[in-house]
Parts: sequence; structure tokens; C-alpha cells
Amino acid sequence: MVKDYALCNIFYSLEFRLNYFSILIYFIFIYSHPVALVFHLLFRTGAIVIYLFGSLFTQNVTLIFIICVLLLSFDFWTVKNVTGRLLVGLRWWNDIQPDGTNVWMFESRDPSRPVNPIDSRIFWISLYVTLVIWLFLAFLTLLKPEWLLIVAVAITLNVANVVGYTQCDKDAKKKWATDIAARAATANPSMAGRLFSAGLGRFFG
Repeated sequence: MVKDYALCNIFYSLEFRLNYFSILIYFIFIYSHPVALVFHLLFRTGAIVIYLFGSLFTQNVTLIFIICVLLLSFDFWTVKNVTGRLLVGLRWWNDIQPDGTNVWMFESRDPSRPVNPIDSRIFWISLYVTLVIWLFLAFLTLLKPEWLLIVAVAITLNVANVVGYTQCDKDAKKKWATDIAARAATANPSMAGRLFSAGLGRFFG
């Protein structure tokens, strides 16, 4: 009986390990950048969790504020400089001109290198859902005004990434459309000329 019990434990342990590795391999193959996804979700989720439940572990509001702001800062930098480039092939930043004005700068991937649709979906959903959550929490700060500064920092940083990536995505699609049209015109100039003439005909009636 003892031997049978020991063998059962061994087989159960092996089965558990095989299942664990199967799941791990599945996630590695289904996502192109699993590590980037983990960090993309880790910091923003951590900030919300600490904000909501941090008071259960400590009554030190200053400590909770510091941890939340650090997580929000890590999230902002990671999304802006790392996960956006890896998961959706986009990157944005502000360039300060000699006259002191700020200019939005956008960088996008080569259209011939498509992104993983699952990675992209998780990126965009988490980007917008996180902002919605913080906006909802902003209304709740009416009951606890001492938390208003944390929510203000969270909304500011998340809005910056949402606006930056939304504009960057629009700019990328515009560039891709222009590039496709230019290639089509180069490959078949006679067709491009006919389309141009047809367009002029419609315009001038």
C-alpha cells in the first residue's frame, strides 16, 4: 500500500509538472512578447490594487502615496518606451524645439512586420480600461479628498499615454496608406493616371 501511495504521488507530481509546462509553453507561443505583457499589466494593476487595498495593511497615507506614484511612474515609462514598441510597434515622445514649443513625434513599425493580434488587443484594452477605472475612482475621491492627488497623478499619466498612442496610431495608418498609394502608383503608373483623371473628372463635374 505504501509503495502504491508513493507511486501515485510521483505520477501526480509528474502530471502536475507536465500540465504546468504545457500551459507555460502555450502562453509562450500564443504571445509574441509574454514578458513585456507581464510588465505592461503589472505596474498599472499594482497601482490600482495598492490604492484600493493599501489601507488594509497600513494607515500611513504617505507610504501608500509614494508606492502608488512609483508604480504609476514605472507604468508610464514602461508603456511609453518599451511595451508600446514591442506589443503594437508604436512609440511617441515630445520634442522640444529651439523656440521652446513642444512637437509630437511618432514612430511606427514597418507595415511588412505585423504585430501579434492578441498582444495588440491586450495593449489597447488595458490602456483604455485603466484610464476608465481611474476616472471612476476620481468620483469616489469626493468621499476621501486625501486620495485626490494620487488619482490626479494617475489620470494625468494615463491620459498622456492614451492621447500619445491614439495619435501615433492615426499617424501610422496615414503613413501606411500613403506608402501603399505610392507603391501602387510606382508599380502601375497608367492605372494611377486613370484614377487621377477620374478623380479630377468627378471633382470638376
